[in-house]
Amino acid sequence: MKIAVLPGDGIGKEVIPVARDVLAMALPSAEFVPVEVGHERWLREGEAITEQDMAVIRSCDCVLFGAITSPPGKPYRSVILRLRQDLDLYANIRPFRSFPGSPRPVDFVIYRENTEDLYAGLETATADEVRSVRLITRRASERIAQAACRKPGIKKLTIVHKANVMRSCELFRDACASVAAAAGVPFDDMLVDTAAYNLVRDPGRFDTIVTTNLFGDILSDEAAALVGSLGLSPSANVGDEYALFEPVHGSAPDIAGKGYANPIAAVLSVKMLLEWAGHDREADAVQRAVNETIREGIHTRDLGGWFSTHDVGAAIVQQLEREL
Repeated sequence: MKIAVLPGDGIGKEVIPVARDVLAMALPSAEFVPVEVGHERWLREGEAITEQDMAVIRSCDCVLFGAITSPPGKPYRSVILRLRQDLDLYANIRPFRSFPGSPRPVDFVIYRENTEDLYAGLETATADEVRSVRLITRRASERIAQAACRKPGIKKLTIVHKANVMRSCELFRDACASVAAAAGVPFDDMLVDTAAYNLVRDPGRFDTIVTTNLFGDILSDEAAALVGSLGLSPSANVGDEYALFEPVHGSAPDIAGKGYANPIAAVLSVKMLLEWAGHDREADAVQRAVNETIREGIHTRDLGGWFSTHDVGAAIVQQLEREL
């Protein structure tokens, strides 16, 4: 298996080496292909990612991605948005499950449409006005709903939207409902503000959420607080041909280089990579290693501990060695 490794910027350069070590132990036959992308490269060369980089990435089976500080202004497009759109990684999958010490009991997954909405880059700008076009299509709405309905063990699908004020959300809601009905999956729908309220008030009511790009981005960061930290939250970006796995958190330049970053989100992204590749036994071993590390109180600062990124990574690798 050939894996493109893109640490990116900031704490991406600290957490991805940990994730790579975990993946190398879980999958010794893996071949890693390093690709430098991001803000630092843009400062040095004027490009954050090139067509040559994209060709290298396409030659691999999947991507392990860190975090990016996006170059400012036009014509520079966010690296992660380019990867999601150019590789047609239409399903952003973000699971949220309580850990030992989590503030709330939660167990649900957010399926976020990953290629459209206000992130499509359809903007016109003058000195006094910027107009951003919200693109929602039936095709994209149906295929993210289909991805959500294929979730193993799905109990109920909640379609999150704002159809009371936007026709684009009406289309999204109706397309997702048609897919769920055809698949025989129980479903309901909820306004995004109501969903945000209920995530705090009663997160146990959710099993599987499907929503649009912007709403999914915001709600998943809120959901990370229920688990205990953005540093515990992994994600997968999946298409029909490629997949990319990344922690939910950003590049966090304010703490970069200090050893404060929690590597667990990146490690659990490796777990999702292993599941996607059909290595379920190894994926389960990674989850157990993470759980045991947390249970033993080996925590970074976001969880109230004093251990460094390296310390937590070393503990996970040591525990994984036992599990495998």
